[in-house]
Amino acid sequence: MRIGELSRAAGVPVPTIKYYLREGLLPAGELSSPNQASYGEAHLRRLRLIRALIELAQVPVAQVKEILESLDSDTEPLHEQIGRAHRALTPTRRLTATDEARAAATAQVTDLIATRGWTVDPEAPALATLIDTIAALHTLGQPTLAAHLDTYAEAVERFTTLEIDAVTANPTRDQLAESVVIGTILGETLISSLRLLAQESISADRWKSR
Repeated sequence: MRIGELSRAAGVPVPTIKYYLREGLLPAGELSSPNQASYGEAHLRRLRLIRALIELAQVPVAQVKEILESLDSDTEPLHEQIGRAHRALTPTRRLTATDEARAAATAQVTDLIATRGWTVDPEAPALATLIDTIAALHTLGQPTLAAHLDTYAEAVERFTTLEIDAVTANPTRDQLAESVVIGTILGETLISSLRLLAQESISADRWKSR
């Protein structure tokens, strides 16, 4: 397809596609004449991934380029490719907490990971975020939620297994990596939305008449 057809299929304006091409986010099309290029399904799939990263996950263009370069690597293991994408998608947060609460949270998370047998990089941003979140809960006088950490982890492991199983049906390595990244982005929104709806329903059942 030509760039106009690609634009309509992806829902991305032609000037934006040309910007992605200039920035190296989208591979060049195959020249069919000196002034014309054709694009295929791989370009359409890549455009959808770029949109998800920039528009949904709010990832800066420079980081999007890093993620895409990782996904395009012929030598990097799939696990490492996905890990680099996760690190780019995970915001760095530093929540207010006491040193005592942070030390206790570190011990709790370390024990959780060991108990569940998870393989986690000690430098993973999500690990630091989890520790800070639990420390903040204790500091703000909300230890009850932190006490249910293992139950949270069990639930998360179950639906994450479902997510991974769902995307492994894709036939190629490229599609698999892209599906995992998009699933991570949209999965966060999906889970947050369901959680808010469940809270609203439970709140209505328990306290609407009060």
